[in-house]
Amino acid sequence: MKRIIRLVLVLILGGIAINAKAEDMENKGKRVIVICAHPDDAELTSGGTCILLSRMGYKIKYVSLTNGNKGHYEGTKNEIAIRRYNEVQEVKRRMNCEYEILNNEDGELEPTVRNRMEVIRLIREWKADIVITHPPYDYHPDHRHTSLLVQDAAFLVNVPKILPEIPALGQSPLFLYTRGRYVNPQKPQPDIVVDITPVIREKAYVIDAHASQIYEWLPWINRNNNIIPETQEGKIEYILREYVLKRGEIKEKDKPVVKKWYGNNVEKVKTIEAFEICEFGRTVDDQDIRELFPIFYKYSESRTQ
Repeated sequence: MKRIIRLVLVLILGGIAINAKAEDMENKGKRVIVICAHPDDAELTSGGTCILLSRMGYKIKYVSLTNGNKGHYEGTKNEIAIRRYNEVQEVKRRMNCEYEILNNEDGELEPTVRNRMEVIRLIREWKADIVITHPPYDYHPDHRHTSLLVQDAAFLVNVPKILPEIPALGQSPLFLYTRGRYVNPQKPQPDIVVDITPVIREKAYVIDAHASQIYEWLPWINRNNNIIPETQEGKIEYILREYVLKRGEIKEKDKPVVKKWYGNNVEKVKTIEAFEICEFGRTVDDQDIRELFPIFYKYSESRTQ
């Protein structure tokens, strides 16, 4: 009898290990591209989600459609662009991700055909499964134009005669908008929320690489008179408070969505990143989302209880 029990346990555990390994191998082939307007936008809006997915084997690429050369009150445009480029190199090191900056002027991004072709190129070359960008109703014109460029590329990435030198994708990616400062009046509730509570410090550490923005430009342009701590530990705590916890606060409208994805574990969810599905990309149901975001699989049992 003991031998039979041992055999059953071996088969069960072996099956679990094989399934876990197969799922891990499948995840290693999945690819996410976050296309934003400025260096630091991707990290601020979806950095926690990307850290979680990267840990599961996903390949992550950040893109800034402008060089950010006007995002400071001191220095020449060239000096600012170089500084921000160097900050991005540090992000790559801390995140172990890819990062590309296009040489468009900060504050002057336009939804031109040339820029649309660049976005199509980026998505195709990365062979993206998930594309994340700004919401179309955000405050900054560069954000809105980036969103429009990604929307316009969403269908065309599958059209072979558009940019024929780069093969069209076999399947349309899932396109997502990040949460902006303003609420979409037609869709006030997000479609997806990701619990980033386990990686809030890692997210803060990555954001810390953008020193010119977090400790200089943003406090100045927002006129918030924040006193920046001198120690590294104090700076991480500052970012955690001002840029991770505040922006990741669960609002009343988020609670049903948190419940949907995290079930009975909802009380453990303290900090989130929220996303809205762009209707121009891949059409998905809840099961598709769980497959693209295997973060949710460990909560499947609690959802059914």
